Amino acid sequence: MPTPSADTAPEAINHRRHDIEAAVTRDVTLALAEDVGSGDLTAMLIPATKRGVASVMTRVDGVLAGQEWFTRTFTELDPDCEVFWHAGDGDAIVVGQPLCEISGNARSMLTAERSALNFLQTMSAVATKTAIYVDAVMGTNAKILDTRKTLPGMRIAMKYAVTVGGGFNHRIGLFDGILIKENHIAAAGGIAAVLRAAHQLVKHQAAADTMIEIEVETILQLEEALSCGAKLILLDNFSLDDMSKAVELTGGRAELEASGGVNIHTVRATAETGVARISIGTLTKDIIALDLSMRFKLH
Repeated sequence: MPTPSADTAPEAINHRRHDIEAAVTRDVTLALAEDVGSGDLTAMLIPATKRGVASVMTRVDGVLAGQEWFTRTFTELDPDCEVFWHAGDGDAIVVGQPLCEISGNARSMLTAERSALNFLQTMSAVATKTAIYVDAVMGTNAKILDTRKTLPGMRIAMKYAVTVGGGFNHRIGLFDGILIKENHIAAAGGIAAVLRAAHQLVKHQAAADTMIEIEVETILQLEEALSCGAKLILLDNFSLDDMSKAVELTGGRAELEASGGVNIHTVRATAETGVARISIGTLTKDIIALDLSMRFKLH
């Protein structure tokens, strides 16, 4: 398993520290409401004053992510619960490795178990897949970016996990960047018209640093976008040959992003065309949760 090369991931994470803390609170609250409802009937079989300890281990190799979500799930039900970690977010983990020890009220621990593991195994899966892609383009100038193809309600958590794996975040949502696609271009009356509208919108909203990116499908559209002053251009489903031509034609006038159909077998060749960014939906869309196990015993 590759070790994530998150050179700027901590910066990205810290930049959104408030968003992450809010997401942890929201996500854990919703997860427990969904799972516990009016009460955990099975946990009520355990005496209310019993204390317990538990350990979590991994059955597969991967990259750990989601500690805050995991820990908060337990402490939300038992503020006195303690979680002692043996690995941190971003660490490579191996089969059989103990990840943490938990100590607290037995009922609360048993109630929190599934929701907590759901967070940890899903987010670790995203970090693990991201690290594989980041490792595949090592030595090139290309950055691996995520997309908005996330589980509903888990946007911040999954994008956080991408940064833990060494990747970078694209837009968080529709509110923090402009990505002009084929239908936007058609509805606005063409590339020139839609780019003018985008710059006017940003100007009027006093958000000069708002991302404006436009998608092109051909070299001709790329030339038009460049002539209109586009600084961030997405090459949609370009062949490797056309990507290389696009990089040469652009000559540094804009930052180019490859998107569409990139997989682990083609990502290296894509990066070697010289594009600066590669956005990959599979980082968050096509994941297999890490197989984690929690073993419990009473004091």
